[in-house]
Parts: sequence; structure tokens; C-alpha cells
Amino acid sequence: MAQLKNVVDPFGEVNVYPAAGGKTRVVATILLEPYKEGAQTGIALDGSGSMSKLYGVDDGSRILSPLFGGKKLNNEITPVAQKLCAYLARKLDADGGTTCIYWAVGPGGSEIEEVGDFTAEQAERHTFGPPAEFGTGTQLLPAVRYFVDRFRTAPFGFYVFITDGELHDLDEVKRYSTQLARDVAAHRRNPLKFVLIGVGESVNESQMEELDDLQTGVDVDLWDHKLASEMRVLQEIFAEVVDKNSRVADNGRILDAQGRVVKDYSDTGLPAFLEFEVPAGSEFFTLEVNGRRINQALSERAKVPPSSGVAMTPPPPAAAPAAPPAAAAAAPAEEEEGSDEWKGLPLEFGPAGELPPDLGIEQHEGD
Repeated sequence: MAQLKNVVDPFGEVNVYPAAGGKTRVVATILLEPYKEGAQTGIALDGSGSMSKLYGVDDGSRILSPLFGGKKLNNEITPVAQKLCAYLARKLDADGGTTCIYWAVGPGGSEIEEVGDFTAEQAERHTFGPPAEFGTGTQLLPAVRYFVDRFRTAPFGFYVFITDGELHDLDEVKRYSTQLARDVAAHRRNPLKFVLIGVGESVNESQMEELDDLQTGVDVDLWDHKLASEMRVLQEIFAEVVDKNSRVADNGRILDAQGRVVKDYSDTGLPAFLEFEVPAGSEFFTLEVNGRRINQALSERAKVPPSSGVAMTPPPPAAAPAAPPAAAAAAPAEEEEGSDEWKGLPLEFGPAGELPPDLGIEQHEGD
């Protein structure tokens, strides 16, 4: 499997697989903000020693004297945590508050440190400084267990883990995740989703991919991963949280690179989860929806013509699902002043993580 790094709006993820006859099987999602009744959310910040510079802590490796032109270190984690924590609290959490912890702290990086539960407004004002004690290793499993155990009865759990380096307990995490996925498949546990977000230049993405592609023997995908430097909008953390019954438009079509129809959704409506095959050698496919033709490459090196068309006003949506609790349905915050970049992490967002307004794609209630 190859998960493409360069995807265009409105796609969240595009995965390609070899298929019979030299064809390419494509599995893609369209970005939507999910509504999960009773959802609980959490964010876990890496507190291992390698994170000290990102927290703005001087580790003695830089000259800070003005005489020699040294620059003070910046806390680059605070804007990351503020945006993610506020976004989860505002968009998904049933109580309107996201739980924040540090992980990989203390001896061997095997401990966690609770920070607290934050509403969106509280998160946007909070300074996420360094943990009380930086860890001497990077162990992820204690943080995973913390959320799984604390919110054991939650109908749905969504937890984000931020790290800058290499996991020291990857095998243990994989074994635990495999059993957890099987418990979810057997309805012994409620559904969960974990997202690893890598920051900085030392992230071990191959480890992230191992978790993302973990084969558990059941149809439950627990892990996703993102690199902060490659994210376009905050909405991308939900790329794999897609209800296959969701419809984003009344109709649509998938075309191959020669303009031939390979999938027609005229009768069913365009779903947020797309699965189809294109002919051997295809460099791209086209999503035709709401008066637009959106071209998506099928490899990182493919040459793709520009997308075309003018967005059309989508048809009126079907009746919306029941409103979430008042705390979770709070109005989106106004766009913050200043830069939209995560201080050295080149990640840009629209207001409240929304997609650009000209896509003409709007979610309809599932069948």
C-alpha cells in the first residue's frame, strides 16, 4: 500500500494498491468533521528530553548571550497544542473539553503527567510549557493505556499524540493495539481512533507508518499518522474517521486519466469514502462533482493537469442529525490574530480548520 503525501482538496487521504490485471485500486476519503455522539477526546504531548528545544528550554547547546548574537529559544509546542486541543474540544468532544497529558516523562520515559481538561477557550489561552520532569526515553504505551482506561465507557474515543522522535516501545504498542482492535471488532470495547503527529526534523516516520499500516486480522483501523509540516488544515486529523454512509453531494463521478467513467454515483450520491479501480498505467484520476473536475495524482511523481470548473451551489442538505450537547456545539472561535503558522512548523489553516469555501462540497446525512 502507498499512502500519498500530496493530496488535493477536498481529499483527506488517498491510498493506492496494486490490483489484478495491472490495475490500481484506489481508496480515498473526503474530509469531513465527524459527529460522534458521546465522544471523548485527548491530546498527549511528548515530554521526553529530546523535546526540550521545542518547549523553549535551553539545553546548553546554544549561546544565548546578546553579545554573541544568540537567539532565545521559542516554545513551539504551545501553538500546536493550543490549536489541536481547542479544535478537538470545539468540534468533537461531547463535554466540550479535551484532556491533555504529557507522555514519555520521568525515568525511562515510562510515565505520564496530567495537565488537565480544557475547553476550546481555555486551551487557546493556555501556555503549554515543559513537563515537570523530562523523560529519559520515549514510551508511548502508557499514554495509550491512560486514555483507553480513563474513557473506557465512552461511545467513541479520539486521541492525538505529538512526538518529535523515535518510539522505544513500538513492539509493545503494536501488540497492545492488535488486541485492542480485536476487542473493538468483537464489540468488547467501543470504537477508538489514535493519531500520531510528528513535529521537528528527527521524527521516525517509518515507525509511524508501521502503526498506521498495522495488520490486526480484523477490519478495525486504530492508527493514523501525520507530519505537521505536511498538513494543510486541522481537519486532516479526521481523514480516517469517515462514516461510509455519509454523502457529501447528490451525485458525482470518478473518471480515469482518459476521461472515461470508472465509478458513477448518480443514483446513490457521492460518499465520503471512495473505493474504485483505474486502468493500468493511470497517472491520476478525476473527481467530477458540483461543476468541478478535481484531478488527483496516483504517485508522487505523476504529471497531473490542473483541476478545472467553477464551484456550484450544492443542493440543500438533508435533515441534519440531532444537535450535539450544548458545550460541544459552541460557535467556532474567531480567527486568531497573527500568523497561522505553528512557529517553525509550516502548517497553515483556514478559520477553525475549515476547508476552502470554493469547493462546493457539503455533507449530507447518511442513508
